[in-house]
Amino acid sequence: MSNKIKVLVVDDSAVVRQVLKSLLETQTDIEVIGTAVDPIFAMTRMQRAWPDVILLDIEMPRMDGLSFLKKIMAERPTPVIMCSTHTEKGAEVTIEAMRLGAVSFITKPKLNSKAVMEETAADIAQLVRAAAKAKLGNIVRRETASGRAESKSQAPVAHGGTADIIAIGASTGGTQAIEYLLTQLPASLPGIVIVQHMPEHFTHLFANRLDSKSRLQVKEAEHGDKVLPGMVLIAPGGKHMELKRAAKHFQIEIHDKPPVNRHKPSVDVMFASLCRQATAQQKIHAYLLTGMGDDGARGLLELFKLGAFTVAQDEATSVVYGMPKAAVTLGAASKILPLPAILGQIRNTAVRAGSMAS
Repeated sequence: MSNKIKVLVVDDSAVVRQVLKSLLETQTDIEVIGTAVDPIFAMTRMQRAWPDVILLDIEMPRMDGLSFLKKIMAERPTPVIMCSTHTEKGAEVTIEAMRLGAVSFITKPKLNSKAVMEETAADIAQLVRAAAKAKLGNIVRRETASGRAESKSQAPVAHGGTADIIAIGASTGGTQAIEYLLTQLPASLPGIVIVQHMPEHFTHLFANRLDSKSRLQVKEAEHGDKVLPGMVLIAPGGKHMELKRAAKHFQIEIHDKPPVNRHKPSVDVMFASLCRQATAQQKIHAYLLTGMGDDGARGLLELFKLGAFTVAQDEATSVVYGMPKAAVTLGAASKILPLPAILGQIRNTAVRAGSMAS
């Protein structure tokens, strides 16, 4: 019996189906057990052999990808990776798919040079491997726990902790985890900066969605933004985000340097910039959440050595225990916490900040 990861590709484009099939078949541990032009054909094929991972298009005839995703998650939860277009509409639907339980997404591969195609194959294969091990129950619980509208303050809440900062890094499973946190946090917090692995066009929609659901003010970070209490700044997709000290505040710097750990934005880039700017008067709280790979682990270790309060999400509540596991292995975490306890820990930051102001 084969131990290969069984993948089903569902896309109405014959070219995309063939490209994805060809890319994945270069990997010795992955087997494409079939392709389907739409979900109706896919369901027939899945009756014969159920896949470990589904690569799913969004716009298809007879049944769209979101409807099929809902059906799968209701009847037989299976790891799903959405195949998104590079358009804003594609990004918007993909964000909704993540809320509904998709593990992650890829942007549709472009036919390009052999080197680019080989790199694309490696990236997709890595995501398929992570999806095959993903804990779908954690995604479902995060979606159920969040999603309620919150009243928003008219302006960021000023308090004595303006020099403090909360930094969060995440990848696979992170969109759901971040939504879970931000929809339940008060506005009276130090400034929050977030790196969530996402491509261009996706992060501003993600930020807008969170802004509409949170008491905090959430936006995609721009060069020169100040990190103010009650605000959340999310690194823009396809760019790195660093922090520089400016008077009593941190200030955002956005740049387009090469990827780090194969990612742009990179969590390690953000954490490293905090290490360079840290002072005894500024308390840094750094959290490394669910995600594949090891981005952020070394940066978290350096922050830990400087005396920052560092937290890695535990294995039990992570969708993919990669990045936090790497941090734990390095000894970079002051604490290893489940996601609900991380929520409580960040809430305590607000309590401390409030007591400073009083």
